Amino acid sequence: MEADPLSQSPAPHRAPARLRSLVSIALALLAGGVLRVWMLMKFFEVNGDSQIYGGLAKNLLLHGQFASSGGDGVLHSTLIRLPGYPLFLAACFRLFGMERYGAAVWAQIILDLAGCLLLALCVRRISAPRFQSAAAHSTLWLAALCPFTAIYAAEPLTESLTLFMLSLALWSAARFQDRPGWGAALAFTFAVMYAALLRPDGALVGVVLVPAVVWGVLRSNRSPGQHSRMALICALLALAPFAMWTARNWHVFHVFQPLAPRYATDPGEETDLGWQRWVKTWSLDFVSTFDIYWNVPDGLLDLGKLPSRAFDSPAQRAETAAIVADYEANGEQLTPAVDARFAQLAEERIAAHPLRYYVELPLGRMADMWLRPRVENLPIDLDWWVYAHHNAETRFGWFYAALNAFYLLLAIVGLCLRPRLWPSMLAYMLLRSVLLCTIEAPEARYTLECFPMLFALGGVALGRVGQGRLVYWPIRHASR
Repeated sequence: MEADPLSQSPAPHRAPARLRSLVSIALALLAGGVLRVWMLMKFFEVNGDSQIYGGLAKNLLLHGQFASSGGDGVLHSTLIRLPGYPLFLAACFRLFGMERYGAAVWAQIILDLAGCLLLALCVRRISAPRFQSAAAHSTLWLAALCPFTAIYAAEPLTESLTLFMLSLALWSAARFQDRPGWGAALAFTFAVMYAALLRPDGALVGVVLVPAVVWGVLRSNRSPGQHSRMALICALLALAPFAMWTARNWHVFHVFQPLAPRYATDPGEETDLGWQRWVKTWSLDFVSTFDIYWNVPDGLLDLGKLPSRAFDSPAQRAETAAIVADYEANGEQLTPAVDARFAQLAEERIAAHPLRYYVELPLGRMADMWLRPRVENLPIDLDWWVYAHHNAETRFGWFYAALNAFYLLLAIVGLCLRPRLWPSMLAYMLLRSVLLCTIEAPEARYTLECFPMLFALGGVALGRVGQGRLVYWPIRHASR
């Protein structure tokens, strides 16, 4: 039984304290809801990946196939996306009407706020007893008012649903450690399973939290037979969707693909490995992703927008210009010949500067994804830092950078306090950072999945500072 922080307080004091706490929770959720609804009204869009996911959802409902529609209307089976988010959209389309993306976003907003509560409940469990209430309140406010995650709740993309699953996984892992049972075990199984069905990297949360859950089982008083049955059933439930997905991909494409391809291509499509490798020899920040990487193929490769680090010598610049000219002459397509020339150029650059390719640039891309102002969904120019061009946008960009740094610093302080589950949360962020070092085109949203951990650790830090000024945490009973 968890200790009641007010068990020694006079009874007349408990009701006012609980009322103040309920008011605090209601205000946090109301403020978070207003923020998300405002972002929905201001920044809602359906394009790019949203249309891809929506098309897959429509074809599931209308034709019973996980397929994309070509320009001729013919269905083409695909495996470029995992089925998690299309299934969510399909459920929303079935309930609220075909292509009602707005209704899906409203569902995401509700789930996002529920995730904020789950994180608070998790922190209530993992914090030191003296600071549980304060830490839980702090976590709720940090999560509810974070604009970086709130804006993705207002977009029909996988990020918001992934954040909810991570929050559910953290809460259920903490609850299972305290009281092993089927409810927490099944909630945890669903969270890690669906996180991996949304995005391939979602499997990381299972990798880091399963050892903590197993430790909770070993500490419990249940018999070995109960442990074994629970573990077996949960493992089968978690693996069953991936077994069906793998079997489907083998049946349709004759390939072994339990998740999604590295470059989101169907079997037989070109992966342009030479181009990808050349990009990794100079790509460092989101500007290059937006100006160059997203345009190729089928778009302009502007030599003037390549950074100076893309060329080691005038001769190399001339060779790059010749390859770009061939690319344009072939209708802006990465033909095998053009891709081979990019591959050769990449090998020359890697041989000349291996430390830059294997260490400096990967670490630089990772730093860009962690520290860049998270304004990618806002109408702000890429060169936000050029004050003379747009002083208001520059000031806003620095504010967002400072806010991002604030969350990171709070989390570092929280790690130093070593709450329960801190090794798992740290391992998740480190593993994800290592994984991000392997990508060619950095985007700040790729580190967004670490924010549930930042909220929890930051709440622990603020709870230590604010203990004594925050009031009784009434949803403690709901966390049991």
